[in-house]
Amino acid sequence: MTFLFRLSLALVVLLLGGCEQSPAPALDQQLYIWQRQWTPAHALALRQSQGDFSMLRVLALQAFPGAGWSRARINPALLKADGRPLIAVIRLDGQLKALDQDEVIAQIQQVLSDWQAQGLTPVGVEIDHDAGNARLPAYGTFLGQLRQVLPANLRLSITALPAWLDSPALPGLLETVDSSVLQVHAVSDPRQGLFDPKQARHWAQRWSDVTTRPFYLALPAYGVALLTQESGVPVVESEVPIDRGGERRELLADPQQVAGLAADLRADPPQHLAGLIWFRLPLAGDRRAWSLTTLGAVARGDNLASRLALQWGEQGGLYDIRLVNQGNLDSPWPQRLTLAVGACDGVDALAGYTLQQTPGLLTFTRIQEGRLAAGSQRAIGWARCTKIDQGGFNVYP
Repeated sequence: MTFLFRLSLALVVLLLGGCEQSPAPALDQQLYIWQRQWTPAHALALRQSQGDFSMLRVLALQAFPGAGWSRARINPALLKADGRPLIAVIRLDGQLKALDQDEVIAQIQQVLSDWQAQGLTPVGVEIDHDAGNARLPAYGTFLGQLRQVLPANLRLSITALPAWLDSPALPGLLETVDSSVLQVHAVSDPRQGLFDPKQARHWAQRWSDVTTRPFYLALPAYGVALLTQESGVPVVESEVPIDRGGERRELLADPQQVAGLAADLRADPPQHLAGLIWFRLPLAGDRRAWSLTTLGAVARGDNLASRLALQWGEQGGLYDIRLVNQGNLDSPWPQRLTLAVGACDGVDALAGYTLQQTPGLLTFTRIQEGRLAAGSQRAIGWARCTKIDQGGFNVYP
């Protein structure tokens, strides 16, 4: 190989290397905190979420038609100790007939002042207002006025709806804010489900074609119940119970479906997509949210799996029998479980299951729906037996 040929080859390699695009930055992961009343459970949830989520978007203030203004009762000491950047979220109900711009701005300024007095220094304000398309021009005017009175170092963002994609006012509206959060869950008839990954990807791509600013996707990590009414229009029950009888149909965003979309977005992000924001921070005992274990696994892109097993403890021949989830994916209660035992002179099932005893075998059968969070356990029954076979159990989904 001549010197000139080696030199030419080296130049080609350098040129080709220079043409390679640098990898896209990893998508940021953030969390909504949406509880109106903070509890001691927030302390553990905040600690456990530290490693996976960079920023907290905290419900601060809500305006309801007829009911007026309502402050979220946050715990400023916990947020200050947590140390992550904060965005104060202002929820303006979409059913408000009109926005009193001066009143809304005064309320926002008061919240920011109160937060600062409590030692909190938010980096931004997010306006969550489900305005109809006909009202987007007026909404844009309000946002422009708000931008002028907010301190220059505070970012202004909005929660946005896919329906706005059909509005000619959308490009101008997006120019008034620093970023937008496209909500791709619970945006249509709840009877059709909370989330459609293909539709969400389609909306994200269309949004990237309209905006010139960074945008985020708000993804679901929760469920709701639909209460039937005589009119046929369902009432949605979420984290706050509704004191009303009737049938409840539970809907839950499927972690594996959402994880599939998140993986697709990481591999091929639409232009301007800056990150994912998860709704919402789950607390211990939150029956309509993914566990924090499952949420963290989805956010990291881990492989998801439930590992259900039976465990028991014995004292004086009395066994308490527990169902455990040793995986990272929340699981429905299994339909049936069997356990090999010796002679038993007393057995019973606990809430959610019935028990059938046959020679050498206990069979637990589910009689109501429920979920077992990843990493948790629940008692399903007890038995007074001579022995229980350590490996003699089966779980049937």
